[in-house]
Amino acid sequence: MAQHITVVPYDPAWPMLARDEAFAIRQALGGNCIKIYHIGSTAVPGLWAKPILDLMPVVAELSQVDDCAPALEALGYEYLGEFGIPGRRYLRKGGDERTHQVHVFSREDGENIRRHLAVRDFLRCHPEDVRAYGDLKRRLAQRFPYDIDGYCDGKDDFVKDLERRALLWWERERQ
Repeated sequence: MAQHITVVPYDPAWPMLARDEAFAIRQALGGNCIKIYHIGSTAVPGLWAKPILDLMPVVAELSQVDDCAPALEALGYEYLGEFGIPGRRYLRKGGDERTHQVHVFSREDGENIRRHLAVRDFLRCHPEDVRAYGDLKRRLAQRFPYDIDGYCDGKDDFVKDLERRALLWWERERQ
């Protein structure tokens, strides 16, 4: 069965649920885990989102994450390796109706870490972009309720522009 794409209003419980899940993931990753960030749409207050928590653990050694796969699978995750992004470890929970996604990066991968944090933080500071992004996601979910590729393709230009602007903003904010 294909994933059903639903976009729902922001849920104020998401940050607490993300913290709880991050605690369990940190235990599974052990001392290799440096920090875990709540990223993605559920990390942005007010943003309509698919109710899927995205977490981004940052680790000292990416290769050690593979050894933790059984512990992560015991938490209900499907361990998918790089899954299309070199230097990442990707996991998901919930099958077709997924509830969690985990994107693990090495602390050395500043580009991917910065990209995710910049978009999250930019949206937290730009309510007009939150509204526009939420509206787009709702329209696409209605148009493509069982077509994740159509949904993602429909967001592609918006997300690329958002990421470009977010990274420029991130660099200005850090100066």
